[in-house]
Amino acid sequence: MSDIAELIVAALADHGVTQVWGVVGDALNPITDAIRRRDGIEWIGVRHEEAAAFAAGAQAQMTGRIGVCMGTVGPGSIHLLNGLYDAKKSHAPVLAICGQVPTPDIGSDFFQEVNNDVLFADVADFAQTITSPGQLPQLLEQAVNIAYAEQGVAVLTLPGDVGSLEVEDDRPPKFAPQSAEVAAPANQVAAAADVLNAADKVTLLVGCGAAQDRAEVLSLAERLKAPMVLTLKAKAGLDADNPYQIGQSGLIGNPSTKKAFDDCDVLFLIGTDFPYRDWYPQGKTVIALNSRAGHIGRRTPVDHALVGHAGPTLRALNQSLSTKESDKHLRAATDAYAKWLEDQARLTDPGHDRKWLGKLRSKADNPDERIRPEVVADALNRHASDDAVFTSDTGMSTVWLSRFVQMRGDRKLVGSYNLGSMANAMPQALGIQALDRKRQVIANCGDGGLMMLLGDLRTAVTYRLPVTFVVYDNGRLGMVKLEQEQGGLPEFGTELDNPDIAEVAAALGLRALQVSRAEDVDSAIQEALAHDGPFLLDFLTNPDEIALPPKATPSQAWGFAIAKSKEFLESR
Repeated sequence: MSDIAELIVAALADHGVTQVWGVVGDALNPITDAIRRRDGIEWIGVRHEEAAAFAAGAQAQMTGRIGVCMGTVGPGSIHLLNGLYDAKKSHAPVLAICGQVPTPDIGSDFFQEVNNDVLFADVADFAQTITSPGQLPQLLEQAVNIAYAEQGVAVLTLPGDVGSLEVEDDRPPKFAPQSAEVAAPANQVAAAADVLNAADKVTLLVGCGAAQDRAEVLSLAERLKAPMVLTLKAKAGLDADNPYQIGQSGLIGNPSTKKAFDDCDVLFLIGTDFPYRDWYPQGKTVIALNSRAGHIGRRTPVDHALVGHAGPTLRALNQSLSTKESDKHLRAATDAYAKWLEDQARLTDPGHDRKWLGKLRSKADNPDERIRPEVVADALNRHASDDAVFTSDTGMSTVWLSRFVQMRGDRKLVGSYNLGSMANAMPQALGIQALDRKRQVIANCGDGGLMMLLGDLRTAVTYRLPVTFVVYDNGRLGMVKLEQEQGGLPEFGTELDNPDIAEVAAALGLRALQVSRAEDVDSAIQEALAHDGPFLLDFLTNPDEIALPPKATPSQAWGFAIAKSKEFLESR
């Protein structure tokens, strides 16, 4: 007969959970002791519970299997919230095991007591407190099954006097299998086929819901002669060797995507919940294919809905489509994309600022001769392995990665692309690296994000997680700076008084190198990727590198000019 803690740990280990992330203490001591005594499951003690939740969520995104994190009584559980919200919005199944004060003290405003069931009510699809051994194993089964069914967060709270109680029903918990993928109903497919066959120019906006259905998506684009705009989360499956894709839309996008949207008659949304309403074209016939009916129509009006999974639905749809003869719409978009890529490629040359045009430009936007971030991202693209996993902090780190790192081979990409949190890249990389310590994992960190959870760099050392941390150290909250300037405001409150981040990392036990010259970027990245252990590269990058939207509006352009003039008058 086992106790509650032993039953939970054994069930998770048998299910394939290989790590549990958190900070030890109090009510969780029976759980961590059960992990200590159980083969095949590893305890990873982080310095901050937020890092634990990010790591568990990243593991769930990579594997589709449940990730597990823990936070003890009161503050420890509260610290999980940001990472759990990221899992919720990323549709990643995560189980959080949280501590609670002993049952006789619940409701007495005891030291560190918080009401977990209320605290996690918004972030979790399931949140319950274990108060009796008779609730097991059913309550654990319900938590895990709901996390899978809703692709979200489940929270089990364990009071301090409960974890060591013996369970009378000692049967092994059994978790329900995931549901099969199904096609949209035949009448919906037929209606969409009629619209697409009659359309002159179709543009696709493809999201992560179709990223694993590459063959079907490419076949659709070929039949329709349709340019394909990819959301950031779809890059990993559809970016490389795809003659139809033209990059991203939104603030990280490029002019060709706007052209493809503006010129089309029909916009076909596939497996996406792209949130930015201002970037959708107006006056188009819109078709939306999504397995989640609640996601259809909440960003832009939809004329024809297909409720089903992308793969089987597109297989059925492709059989009903005739192949269009003219590729004029496709060529116009892909030619514009190729031209934009050519223009961007000039900035990836380490010697750009020494050439006459570069010298002229650098006087205005890089007077301190710092490394252009495009150089760093391009070098990563060239030197990283074809099965590397990239994480990126929200903000400018994501901009450079999205534009210059191609998801070729079996490369993967994970970030806080729905919640948009800071400080996610480093802990997500830790979680992914723990799944496979031999796979190349590269965290693209902003200096602001890294400094938020700096202590967990040491976790990489403690648990021998050989992540390469690439820091775009521009001394700024770069995206906020850009937002202010586009709004016509002078930069304020975004400057970061950073220490020597490489020296800090070295003091924490990592190999580290600060790089200040563009000519040294390649060799530094090669050295870091070859090192068998965690390595931090602190690249001193240009804070004034401009990443304007694909087609800046007059107000945005005028706002940027006004902001720059104010900065000049006030600070130079």
